[in-house]
Amino acid sequence: MPDRARGERSHRLGRAALAALVLLCGVTLLLGFANKDRCTGPEFDQWGRSAPDYEERNKAEVCYSDIQHLWIGRDVDRHVFPYVHGSINSKGVLIGGTVEYPVLTGLLIWAGAIFAHTDAAFLLFSALLMAPFGLATAWLLGKLSGWRALLWAIGPPMVLYAFHNWDLPVVFCAVAAVYVVHRGWGRTPKPLVDRAVVASVLLGLGFAFKIYPAAFVLPLCLYVLTGGREGLKEGERYDFAGAVKVAFASIVTVVLVNLPFAIAGFEGWQASFTFQQLRRVDITTNSIWFWSMRPFMPDESMQGIVSVLSPVGILASFALACWLGWRRFQREGAYPWVPVSAAMLCGFLLLHKVHSPQYTLWLVPMFVLLRVPLGWAFAYFAADIAMGIGIFRWYYAIEFAQPSGIYDGFSAQAVVIGVWGRAALLAALFFVFLKARVTFPDHTRFLPKVTA
Repeated sequence: MPDRARGERSHRLGRAALAALVLLCGVTLLLGFANKDRCTGPEFDQWGRSAPDYEERNKAEVCYSDIQHLWIGRDVDRHVFPYVHGSINSKGVLIGGTVEYPVLTGLLIWAGAIFAHTDAAFLLFSALLMAPFGLATAWLLGKLSGWRALLWAIGPPMVLYAFHNWDLPVVFCAVAAVYVVHRGWGRTPKPLVDRAVVASVLLGLGFAFKIYPAAFVLPLCLYVLTGGREGLKEGERYDFAGAVKVAFASIVTVVLVNLPFAIAGFEGWQASFTFQQLRRVDITTNSIWFWSMRPFMPDESMQGIVSVLSPVGILASFALACWLGWRRFQREGAYPWVPVSAAMLCGFLLLHKVHSPQYTLWLVPMFVLLRVPLGWAFAYFAADIAMGIGIFRWYYAIEFAQPSGIYDGFSAQAVVIGVWGRAALLAALFFVFLKARVTFPDHTRFLPKVTA
């Protein structure tokens, strides 16, 4: 065995270590559930909403979750099957079972509510449905990157956000795509195109959960186009057919998952996308746009400008990441699809008009998969904790007539630290990730050459 291969094999965790890693993740998930469960009960009103003083408690005690909150208002409590009979009314309110998420998340929400009659039960059943995705993600990250996976398994974001929204399944899809490309499956080596096609299907499923993994299909196509780490066949410069197969696999997956809902209830299915398009930049979106523009211009002017600048900026960041990745490919001989994907995610988080707290879960695997100094992760966690705690304390102060100015207490200051701290770190990480190498050994380089 080559020395480099032997060294990389020693990087892998054994079964006992992987079991310990997953167990630690399970403990963290329990802490995450307990953190959100503090907001439930002890009494319930006629709609199954926790009482008393639910709205006050979820902010004052920083135990708010979208899962518990959306028990009321989207017909979740009425067990209405999502999208089929739904729509969005003239006031921009979703009705008839439509939720503001892609269809697989809508199904997850519906499934979590089937046996629930209170928001507490809905939170519990939703957590039980999602916990396996969090554990599986820890296992995959441990298989790929060893003990660095502790950033996911026991990191503060897991406690704060594991059950804040429905994000664990989409993170699993993104990580599983990386695993399939660089590890394959089974004992028989698989061609790069086959591995990438399966990964593309996973990214398409990720789109049907929370959209963002679809962006990673482009760098994956470029990785296949240029032959990956294995290289192309002799005399072949680019694998256009393979790249097209990868793109097509993701497109077909997205269409097949969405088509039944679009056919059964087009208006309700479309309403989920319309809701996101109509969402305004306000105090609840936590993005740089509100904090940088709202103090200096009327609200309507800001909304119009952001509706153009945000998507254009995101697309420009994607193009820049792919181009810089191409330059690195020309220097090193392999297209850095994971670093480029991480940079694209930074561009999206920085420039999207909404930056919900739980989006941090999307970023954590990139700190695991890419060899960047851990100080970057710890700095981001610190800014995120300031945001994740400060924002709800600040909402409490505003809503319940407490002093809420920047000089009145730490909650408003923590929000400012969180918003601009995250923004500065995302802008820097865009370039840091692009220069980074993966933390996992690519065993496909030591497998016999396999042709499709």
